[in-house]
Amino acid sequence: MARRILTAAVALAAAAVVMTPTGAPASPPGAKDVTAVLFEWNFASVAKECTSTLGPAGYGYVQVSPPAEHIQGGQWWTSYQPVSYKIAGRLGDRAAFESMVDTCHAAGVKVVADAVVNHMSAGSGTGTGGSSYSKYDYPGLYSSPDFDDCTAQISNYQDRYNVQHCELVGLADLDTGEEYVRGKIAGYLNDLLSLGVDGFRIDAAKHIPAADLANIRSRLSDPSVYWKQEVIHGAGEAVQPAEYTGTGDVQEFRYAYDLKRVFTNENLAYLKNYGEDWGYLGSADAGVFVDNHDTERNGSTLNYKNDAAYTLANVFMLAWPYGAPDVNSGYEWSDADAGPPNGGRVDACWQGGWKCQHAWPEIESMVAFRNATRGEAVTDWWDNGGDAIAFGRGGKGFVAVNHESGPLDRTYQTSLPAGTYCDVQSGGTVAVNGSGQFTATLGADTALALYAGKSSC
Repeated sequence: MARRILTAAVALAAAAVVMTPTGAPASPPGAKDVTAVLFEWNFASVAKECTSTLGPAGYGYVQVSPPAEHIQGGQWWTSYQPVSYKIAGRLGDRAAFESMVDTCHAAGVKVVADAVVNHMSAGSGTGTGGSSYSKYDYPGLYSSPDFDDCTAQISNYQDRYNVQHCELVGLADLDTGEEYVRGKIAGYLNDLLSLGVDGFRIDAAKHIPAADLANIRSRLSDPSVYWKQEVIHGAGEAVQPAEYTGTGDVQEFRYAYDLKRVFTNENLAYLKNYGEDWGYLGSADAGVFVDNHDTERNGSTLNYKNDAAYTLANVFMLAWPYGAPDVNSGYEWSDADAGPPNGGRVDACWQGGWKCQHAWPEIESMVAFRNATRGEAVTDWWDNGGDAIAFGRGGKGFVAVNHESGPLDRTYQTSLPAGTYCDVQSGGTVAVNGSGQFTATLGADTALALYAGKSSC
């Protein structure tokens, strides 16, 4: 995490990023590269969702919020102030975590744990698991010499030392160049691996030197584990995302920022070459998202309050072959600091404040589309110069998005074989003729998506 616009002074930066091991394919290993980020869901609720929704929909991964013991408090960001490496946070204990991993695996879904290893807390007290602590003293784990010498808050992003050795929003910054600290962090990650975890999101990776993260990763029982890093791009800043691609995937924040601008103020036609041609990281190194728990709150990206623009941006992300996508799934908020409803227990989607974006039909249906079209290049691009676009994924799929204010009626040219296809957006069927053409009407702010192998709805 880098700077963020949170209202609480100690609200710590945490963003979602996706990464892969050195030398691995650009996105998460396997044929299913979409991650559902179930922000602040408790572990029992995650387990149920893996079985009922994520597995059947084709999600490859679920990302869970930090499992370590943390400071007490109702705000979401308390999860990002660890006080020990015991699995004893508000979302569940060790047994609940292990059961969740096993249940998700049985449903065909791998588990990514959000790992907070840049820092500890900002104060003192008793943690969610009963551990006593103060800012620079965590009995049995860390004491004052294990923290960086700079105890001032980060204030200059043009100064590498300041960014990587001073304190992010006042949180005690671990000296990750120290042998003992590296060993303790690796021990925590290895403990999670022993419980079956398949990958990590490294929170605030920008504030940890890339060499330190590489050293920590080398100590893991599985050094090739899926690894994604939160490194927020800042023009002209001393620390840049590309420094971290040798360690794993890096979250490409510019992708999300630009999607907001295009979907709210510009033309979707501009998306024709979206990705590396826009100056982003290589697709194989990038984790992408429409929003995450930080950016939805600070206004830098779209969020669920943007209605159709948000939904269509997620449809586009899942249809477009760049990076490895995260689908953010959180809860309604008016107070940007507010923690999860019911302490993280989700009794049902779309109830009790839970938004469940991962299960919105328009978004969920595109996960299978992405899996079916994996490896296919973009073909048959069309746009109207404004906010209506369409494109194929070779002979495997075709998508049209109408973000105009009125309906769009036209004949599309595709590379699909002739046949009847299910439009997974509307639930209707579309007939493609022997020339690869079909005619359809799209209502304002709707999309259409067809893919090979899906002939009936």
